Amino acid sequence: MTYLEKIPTPALQPYIHSYWQLKGDTTDNQWERIFPDGCPGIVINLGDNCLTDNGSSKMEHGKTYVVGAMTSFKESFVNQDTNLVGICLKPGIFSYLYKYASQKELVNSTIEFDRCQSFDTALVLKNNVQYFNKFYTERAKQIDGNFQQVLYDIGLSKGQHTISQLASRHCTTVRQLERMFAVNIGLSPKEYSNIIRFQNAMKHIVSSKEKSLSEIAFECGYYDHAHLSNDVKRFSGLTPSLL
Repeated sequence: MTYLEKIPTPALQPYIHSYWQLKGDTTDNQWERIFPDGCPGIVINLGDNCLTDNGSSKMEHGKTYVVGAMTSFKESFVNQDTNLVGICLKPGIFSYLYKYASQKELVNSTIEFDRCQSFDTALVLKNNVQYFNKFYTERAKQIDGNFQQVLYDIGLSKGQHTISQLASRHCTTVRQLERMFAVNIGLSPKEYSNIIRFQNAMKHIVSSKEKSLSEIAFECGYYDHAHLSNDVKRFSGLTPSLL
């Protein structure tokens, strides 16, 4: 399996993490797992039909799909005929680039785009980076700076602020914060913060083999190692020792 990432043009970097391509080879015939990170994505299938969403959805050749924010892990089946190209959008950005559906309706789902929203397969095959840069430059518009500042604050605290603290820090109410997240991400602010905390804890677990789970739990804002283990299991489907 080959996985490649490319960075968008600087003007699009506030909106897009990366463009990526995943191609299978003759050694592949297995389920590949990804973990939630709060980011939505767009995928075009250039290979054979591909099972995703733990087998409950099928991406067909030549079609474009939106992948909503996730609250748990997701698996897709990769074999030698797999060829997926995608765009990893930044959290809260989908609604600035597309007027398609409520973000709540997209959570944990892979939904086929209407033809008018889909990518041109021929142009993707010719030069996907050039095509995507042009496609999204034409769609990009002013981002809601207030909401992006809330997301930045959650990232800076590594998901450890309470929702009341966030509301107070940004001069709003918990209810208004929840509305903002429902519109822009589809998750509640607590769900999103928990995902960011999990991502931080996962980095510690993978890179800090000399630390105990209790130490990592304390650093990452969990009550104890059992609380950490439960979150890891919920988001990844794995125990901390298997990460």
